[in-house]
Amino acid sequence: MSVQADIVLRNGPIWCGREEGVVEALALWQDRVLATGSDEEIAGLIGPKTRVIDLKGRLATPGLNDSHLHLISLGLTMDWVDSRPAAAPTLEALLSAIAARAAKSRPGEWILSRGYDQTKLDTGRHPYREELDRAAPDNPVLLVRTCGHIAICNSAALALGGIDEASVAPQGGVIEQENGRLTGMLAENARAPVQAAIPQATEAELVAAIERGGRYLLSLGITSCMDAAVGQKAGFAEIAAYHRAKRDGRLPVRTWLTLLGDEGRSIVPQCHAAGLISGTGDDMLMVGAVKLFLDGSAGGRTAWMSEPYLGEDKTTGVWMVDDAELERMVMDAHEKGYQLACHAIGDAAIEQLITAYEKALAAHPDPDRRHRIEHCGFSTPAQHERMVAAGIYPCPQQVFIHDFGDAYIKVLGPERALSSYPFRTWFDLGLKPATGSDAPVCDPDPFPNFHTMLTRKTGRGTVMDERQRVSIEEALQAYTEFGAFSQKQEAVKGRLAPGLLADVAVFSRDLLSATPETILNDTRCDLTILGGAVVFEREGD
Repeated sequence: MSVQADIVLRNGPIWCGREEGVVEALALWQDRVLATGSDEEIAGLIGPKTRVIDLKGRLATPGLNDSHLHLISLGLTMDWVDSRPAAAPTLEALLSAIAARAAKSRPGEWILSRGYDQTKLDTGRHPYREELDRAAPDNPVLLVRTCGHIAICNSAALALGGIDEASVAPQGGVIEQENGRLTGMLAENARAPVQAAIPQATEAELVAAIERGGRYLLSLGITSCMDAAVGQKAGFAEIAAYHRAKRDGRLPVRTWLTLLGDEGRSIVPQCHAAGLISGTGDDMLMVGAVKLFLDGSAGGRTAWMSEPYLGEDKTTGVWMVDDAELERMVMDAHEKGYQLACHAIGDAAIEQLITAYEKALAAHPDPDRRHRIEHCGFSTPAQHERMVAAGIYPCPQQVFIHDFGDAYIKVLGPERALSSYPFRTWFDLGLKPATGSDAPVCDPDPFPNFHTMLTRKTGRGTVMDERQRVSIEEALQAYTEFGAFSQKQEAVKGRLAPGLLADVAVFSRDLLSATPETILNDTRCDLTILGGAVVFEREGD
């Protein structure tokens, strides 16, 4: 007796991959793709127990892979005060939202908020600590910029972190003062004392965050993701939380764990001692790379550049780690068998990272280690040549152009800003760029990301070097196959081919023929399949 499919999708375009193209029907059996082909070819696999899904002209694709986000942080911040521009477009609205949360909170309870962008506020500046003091006089407040690299604290929060006017900023950190007084702004490493004063999330809260964030991803057609700094919130306890979530059926998406490796906060020694090196795990939960932070964000003027930002201070951003220290940490992780996926946005940080990778690969050759440069926003042609030669891959978030492109122009000027995140260039060089959201930096909603890849337009409509546009097929490849490649999983997922994982996203329209504006403004995910099981179905479909 021949195998009969558990699920068949038909009556709409099914995009299986760049090489595989579009087919009429798709058959899934257990957790794998059984077959793809014409209606006629797949009809023989339909049995009495097969669920036949009528696409009604909608597009099915491999499940999307968000190749760089922070799943625990996404889940946790879904409970924070929303200070993103859409929710709080003015400083008054932002402060009102914080005041409203404080009114419902116990005295002394932390008020946490994330998402503001000073370049989009009506004031055009960061909030001040005194303004947060007035909004929440009885509570410590931590307000995190959208990039996650800058925080504004009120006086109570600064006091709990032991920071005053006499405090000296650590290397790779900024404690801002004006006229001899703290403004409340802390950048990069200077935030650590305040963050340490915030009560650490319990295992139950971490598991709930994993589940909450993961279910949101499924509603967007995202079946795989990378958690880009495991250990950042609760140290090694996050490893336990992920395994508990998986054991209890509360891990909704396939997750590739990137281990925080920064000195003083690293969980790599504990993971290595437990045998948790790159590739350990299974298709649902796998240990991935080691993550080091080399700089900050461009919009926050903390990404490390070789030339100064615009402005009187002539800053070149934040240089986080000495060359020798970085090279020691990279060599150590490389020798232990880890892939590395390090944060570098500015061209100076990228230069430092490529050099460290090259030295590690020269000492211990591995032509397929696939060390990654996370973000890689302002890379240069000379750096691209070295990346190709060494097998180093960019892992960008094209939605940064949509959300922050105009801020880049404001702080760097058009000549440097417009050519940032050169997606077309990376495609043409064979660097297989993945894409993602860096959530909660940006919303994991894939449609602004698709729109940016197709148009290079910011949210305000500025075109940032149209030569870097790609086609919808290439954009889909970045979101699926290249996402899998970035995790060394391209033989397992990322395409709809017999034997690969049965992860499928069904969108409300045919993206292959829709205009970029329609994709951005009038498209949604209608149905998501993970491992052959329907895990999200929009009501009414």
